Amino acid sequence: MGDSFIIAIDFGTAYSGYAYSVSPREAQAEPILKTWGKKYGLDTPKTPTCILFDEKEEFYKFGYDAKMTYLKMKDTEAKEKYFFENFKMSLYGKQLNRNLVIPAANGKSMNALKVFAAALCYLKEDALKTIGEHTAGRKFLSSDFTWVLTVPAIWDISAKQFMREAATEAGIVSTEEPNRLVIALEPEAASVWCKKLPADGFIAENQNNNTLEESPGTQYIVVDCGGGTVDITVHEVLGGGALKQLHKACGNNMGGQIVDEKFKDFLKEIFSDDVWDEYETNYPGELQRMMYDFSVVKQEDDDARITCPFNLTELARKRQDIEMFFKQVQGASWEQGRIKISREKMKSFFDESLVKITNNLRQIFKKGLKIQYILLVGGFASSELLRRYITSQFGGQCTVLCPYRAQEAIVKGAVMFGRNPAVVAIRKSGFTYGIDIWEKFESKHKAEKKTSNKEGEWCKDIFKKLVEIDEDVGWDETREHTFCPVEADQTSVTIEFYRTERKNPMYVDEWGLELVGSVDVSMPCTERGINRDIKLEIKFGATEIEATATDIDSQSTSTTKIDFMTK
Repeated sequence: MGDSFIIAIDFGTAYSGYAYSVSPREAQAEPILKTWGKKYGLDTPKTPTCILFDEKEEFYKFGYDAKMTYLKMKDTEAKEKYFFENFKMSLYGKQLNRNLVIPAANGKSMNALKVFAAALCYLKEDALKTIGEHTAGRKFLSSDFTWVLTVPAIWDISAKQFMREAATEAGIVSTEEPNRLVIALEPEAASVWCKKLPADGFIAENQNNNTLEESPGTQYIVVDCGGGTVDITVHEVLGGGALKQLHKACGNNMGGQIVDEKFKDFLKEIFSDDVWDEYETNYPGELQRMMYDFSVVKQEDDDARITCPFNLTELARKRQDIEMFFKQVQGASWEQGRIKISREKMKSFFDESLVKITNNLRQIFKKGLKIQYILLVGGFASSELLRRYITSQFGGQCTVLCPYRAQEAIVKGAVMFGRNPAVVAIRKSGFTYGIDIWEKFESKHKAEKKTSNKEGEWCKDIFKKLVEIDEDVGWDETREHTFCPVEADQTSVTIEFYRTERKNPMYVDEWGLELVGSVDVSMPCTERGINRDIKLEIKFGATEIEATATDIDSQSTSTTKIDFMTK
C-alpha cells in the first residue's frame, strides 16, 4: 500500500511547497499540489520559506503566517523573536557539521539543524492533515508514505546528508526505515516532469507534438532557476523514457535573490548608508513588504514602480527634500510617493546572474553534444527578462522552453521520481572517489610511506579508486573492493573515503584530495589472523552514496549512509 503513497516536499530557498499522490501506482495520476495563502487573498503553489520561533526558540509559525506575523510585530517584540528566511543558502558550498548556527533577521542565532527540522516538521504535519481532509478524514501516519525531499544538484554531499538528518529529526522518516525518504535532485525532478509534457505545456513556439519521452535520443538541458541557486543538468532520453545524465551537475549561487540584493543595494545608494541602515534596523517588517512588491514587478520586462514605505520616506525627509536623494543616482526618479526604476536599471540588477548562467551553458555547448532544447524551470524562470535573454543567447542553437507554471515542475516531478527512482538510469560521477588502503610495501612505493608491524612491511595512504570523475554510473550499480585487516587481532576497521577532481592520484595526501566521510566495520572473528576478507560494496549512481561492508567470516554486515558531515 505505502509504496504508491508519496509526498514530495520542495524545500526551496525562497518558497516551499508539497505535492502528493495516493492513487495506485498503475493509475499514474497527476500529483496533487497544495496551494497556499488563501487567508491573505493569495493562491500560490508555494509558501515563503520563512519560519518564526518565539523567544524560547520554540516553533511558532511557518510560511505566509510567519512572514505576516513578523511584519505586523512591534519592533521591540520582533527583536526578541527568531525569524528566518532564505536560510537554505546557509548550506550552499559548505562542508557542514551538526553544530552549525545560522543568524535570524535580528542578528540572534540558532542551531541550523533545529531550524530546518522545525520547517520540515511543519510541512510534514500540514501534508498529513491536508491528505486526511481529502480522503474522507482517514488518519495517515508518516510511515504510510514514501517521502521525497528535493535538494539542489550542485550542493555538497554533506548538505544532502544534513537534509536527511533534519528530516529524521522532523519525524518524516525513522532511522530504522531510511529508505522511506528519497533525496531527489531539483533539476532531475523537473526533468522527469517536463519530459512527459505535451508541446502545448510550454511557453514557446514548439511545433513538435511528441513529448520528450517519446523521442529517444533527444538531448536537452534543464536550468532550474531558483531563488538561491541556479542548478543545471543535461539529459538524454533513452528508449522507454528513462534518462541518462550527459554532463555532471553545474550551476551557481546566482538565483533570483541576487536580483533582490542588487535592488536593495540600489536603494541604499539612493537614500545613503546612514538612512538605509537605520531603516533596515528599525523597520524590518516594512522592508519585507517592499521586497515582496519588488518580487512581483521584477517578473516584467518594463519600468518598475514601487511604493516607498512611510517610515523610509519620513527618515529621508528628516535629512533633506526627498527629490534630492534621486538627483545623485541614474535610473531612478521620485513619482508621487513611488520610486520609479527604469527598465534599463532593472535589467542591470539581472546582469551578474544572467552572465553566470550563460557561462555555465556555454561550457556545456562546448562539449559538442547535440542539444535540442533548454528547459527553464523554477520560480526565477517566471521572469520575462531571464527567458528573453536566454533565448537571445541560445535560440539560434536550440529551442528554449519554459513550462507553464514553471514553479510546479520540480515538486510534481519529485512525486514521479519517488514512484520510480530508476527513471534517471545513468548519472555522471561528479568526482573521483576512493578509499585509503594499505598494501604490502614494494619498490614502486614512496619510501616515506613505509610502516611495519608484526605482519610485515606496509605502504600506507594508498588511494584505491572506486569510481572516476565523469564516469557513467548506473543508478543501482555497485562498485566492490575486497581487503584484509593489517593486524591479526584487529576487530574493527574504519574505512575513509576521499574525493578529488583528478583522475588517478596515487596517495590520499596528495594535492586536490579531500577526506569526505568514513564508515566503521566490525570484524569480530579473529581466528584466521590477517587472512580474512572484508567486502565493501558502494552505490555511487543514486542521489546519495551508500556503502555496505561485510566481514566474510562472521557475515556481519553494516549498511550505512557514509557520514559526510564533519564532527
